[in-house]
Amino acid sequence: MTTCPSAEKAQAIARALVAESLASCVNVIPRVESIYLWEGSIQTEPEYLLLIKSMVNKFPDIEQRIKALHSYELPEIIAVPIIAGSPEYLAWLGSPEKS
Repeated sequence: MTTCPSAEKAQAIARALVAESLASCVNVIPRVESIYLWEGSIQTEPEYLLLIKSMVNKFPDIEQRIKALHSYELPEIIAVPIIAGSPEYLAWLGSPEKS
């Protein structure tokens, strides 16, 4: 998961991750509002949330690519485990190039 400051940046990162086979799918969720503490003050910013669907072994490459493409000094780059899913979808997630 990561957030971006604009639709253009979100689209660029999402397309790069899919094109480079780092992610099978990236959902771009528009206009979330983030409230956070940064450098001692509370900030409120509109952002775009990317849900990046991939395998855990690709996380280091995804992290590196997001850092290279992102405009934030400290981008959110986190992973959450998939605890269950349809076998067919999980198989596709592991090898989208076969679709």
